[in-house]
Amino acid sequence: MEKYKDLHKWMIIPMVFMQFGIFLDYWGDFSENAWSVHVHYWTGTIWYLYLIIQPYYATHGQLEKHRTNGIIGMFLAGGVCITAFSMMYRDIATTQRATEMTDLFGPFEPWFFFGVAAVEIPMIIAFGYAVIKSILQRKNLEDHAWWLISTVFIIMMPALARGIQNVYVGMNIDDWPIIDIMVPVYFAQAIIIGLTLLTAWKFKKLKHPGTFLAVGINIYTCFLEPLGRSETVQHLLKTLIKG
Repeated sequence: MEKYKDLHKWMIIPMVFMQFGIFLDYWGDFSENAWSVHVHYWTGTIWYLYLIIQPYYATHGQLEKHRTNGIIGMFLAGGVCITAFSMMYRDIATTQRATEMTDLFGPFEPWFFFGVAAVEIPMIIAFGYAVIKSILQRKNLEDHAWWLISTVFIIMMPALARGIQNVYVGMNIDDWPIIDIMVPVYFAQAIIIGLTLLTAWKFKKLKHPGTFLAVGINIYTCFLEPLGRSETVQHLLKTLIKG
């Protein structure tokens, strides 16, 4: 585990990116956010913090704290998944609002929110799979650690893409509503994939299945628009996700 001695420092980087992305969206209208949004934000944030402190404990002679926090962390990971799933209906409900209030939503047409739901569901499942793999391989410290680290890059998209999108829309507000809202999404995915590969290269995990999963889910996210525009996907989502 010697090569992971500075892993906790590297994990600060995605934490900063995530907080940058979600900062204005969450704190900008803090009092208006639904309870589910608050719970999901804080479970996700604490999960990122865990992936900073846990590598530190494991590599700095505090294994007892690492094990205890690990048990709590698995409970927390379940919270991240469940709260993310609980917010799915918000995307479907927003498609209706976008249909009725086109002037307010502008370039954010219903297909966009259908697309968000279509990419977030596999994202959440991938996150849960990586966590379960880390549990199953807890005796193999190399694999255990990397499966957990991969979760950071698997679920970074919603926060980072939203933040970049807010900045992009603000820079192009004079062109409203003729704004290509997919440009910041592609840019965010490029950043996430780049960070994933850079971190994997640094820790010699480029060929690890956790790396493949993180990169794969972020490539899949680039198909948000065709997925969101698909009537089949829209019908399936409306059938599965009900208020």
